[in-house]
Amino acid sequence: MNIAVCIKQVPDTETKVRVSGDKKWIEEGEINFILNPYDELAVEEGLKIAEAHSGEVTVLSLGPDRITSAIRSALAMGANKAIHIKTDKNPLDPMATAEALAQVLREGNYDLILLGKQAIDDDHQQIGPILSEKLGIPAANVVTKLEVSADKITAERQIEGGFEKIECALPAIVTTQRGLNEPRYASLKGIMAAKKIQIEEKIVTVPDDKIEILEINYPPEKPPGKIVGEGADAVPELIRLLKEEAKVIS
Repeated sequence: MNIAVCIKQVPDTETKVRVSGDKKWIEEGEINFILNPYDELAVEEGLKIAEAHSGEVTVLSLGPDRITSAIRSALAMGANKAIHIKTDKNPLDPMATAEALAQVLREGNYDLILLGKQAIDDDHQQIGPILSEKLGIPAANVVTKLEVSADKITAERQIEGGFEKIECALPAIVTTQRGLNEPRYASLKGIMAAKKIQIEEKIVTVPDDKIEILEINYPPEKPPGKIVGEGADAVPELIRLLKEEAKVIS
């Protein structure tokens, strides 16, 4: 089975983000970038399916040179091949990103395309469905359970009040959600092997962004806490404040 996994490099969630001087983006110089956590689920699922069906996993990522560290992380987990779609920066517009990915995915004749349900930096959650439309193949999104056979997939996802089961023919797209699996840690052997794998580079036509960031600002500071007293004597005043100021009880 020929499997593709689309991944993205994102800022580490523990990084203290600073807004750039022009308020159009963030300062990237001191940021530690990582493989998008939802994409880690996709890589793990791709590896499990490849192991069960004698398959091969190719990871694809779009962006500047720095994204090769995320690609190496996926290779260290066990992916067989990698493609770097070279751009100066990551597009802001998910339509532009999906079009660039689709140009390369069409060439690969993949049976299954996996990607995380969203990237934790922009949270668009649109790449999977847009790729489905552009490639003309079905998609199962936000999947928490997946079964794959020679010619179809059966996917399960959580919905309000229950679960939904989806069945569709291959080739297909699946976007992964937490609960699907537990991503493996890269072994020392895997890390060393990843360094030897040649990352294929491709240049494609990336459409212009139709999204513009007007301004990025920090969230408003939280007001300081208030101490209303100590012990049981403070309870009446606390209740009054919760009713009249916070308005969280009636």
